Amino acid sequence: MTNWRTRPEQLTGSIAPVITPFTDDGAVDHESLANLVNWQLKQGSDGVSIGGSTGEPSAQTIDERAEAIRTVLKAVDGRAPVVPGTGSAKLDETIALTGAAYDAGVDAALVITPYYARPTQEALYVWYKTVAEEYPELPIIAYNVPSRTAVEIAPETVARLHRDVPNFVGVKETTKDFEHFSRVIKAAGRDLLVWSGIELLCLPLLALGGTGFVSATANIAPGATKKMYDAFHGGRMDEALDIHYGVHPLVDLIFVETNPAPVKWVLAQRGLIRSGHVRSPLITPTDAGKDKIRALLDEGVDYLSPVEDTDTIAGGNRA
Repeated sequence: MTNWRTRPEQLTGSIAPVITPFTDDGAVDHESLANLVNWQLKQGSDGVSIGGSTGEPSAQTIDERAEAIRTVLKAVDGRAPVVPGTGSAKLDETIALTGAAYDAGVDAALVITPYYARPTQEALYVWYKTVAEEYPELPIIAYNVPSRTAVEIAPETVARLHRDVPNFVGVKETTKDFEHFSRVIKAAGRDLLVWSGIELLCLPLLALGGTGFVSATANIAPGATKKMYDAFHGGRMDEALDIHYGVHPLVDLIFVETNPAPVKWVLAQRGLIRSGHVRSPLITPTDAGKDKIRALLDEGVDYLSPVEDTDTIAGGNRA
């Protein structure tokens, strides 16, 4: 079995940042989560992440997040790498959850920049260095998502961490500033692992030497997302571009209302999870939102991954 923890350079391709399913009354639905993970791997995803922005981490306790990570690991059963989000706005919570993930056997940890506080670049350096040094055998990946955190980790800070901290191996970049991607790789060196978390920048990042994607699109189109990566690396650029443009409606669908509410509604309709419930302060899509989602589903239907009878856990239309 490949040990991705000791060979993080093999954490390539499409790592699906799966949603956290809840029951109608708001409890974490571990059976739906396991079902979703099995479907992801069947459809070709190269790895699984839980607890990123799409997983509603800020609406869960640390214990709930740790238990969800263990559910994902059990469902994956060594078939692919597991790279959960383990960050919080608080250092003690981040260290505790990263430790729980490490003990459970994850292959790397995705640590978001601490939100709301807007730390300086020196503070971000200290933050990541502190977390990484707590678990020196665990690859640490920074999660840069300024639209949610109000702070951006600068290319020079990434480069400094990559130089000074042996287990700081990469960054998930979720910024629409594509020039930033290039500056990060130039500053840190091309051995830095860089994933795109911006759906429509996944393919362009590969041309800069990017590692792969951690894209919410994989929640509903894991097969297409993986095939786009393979087509690029197989030299089939027309195929890669066809997929890139073909999934545009599905990308737009994800953000009709706040992610992950639209995705959860679609997954519930398709029978992959029991409920589309999102925790407060999010709400399930409005009627107007659902109308837009249906229209975009129709437009992008050719790129939806199939749902087979053995994968469904609840009703759904199995579209």
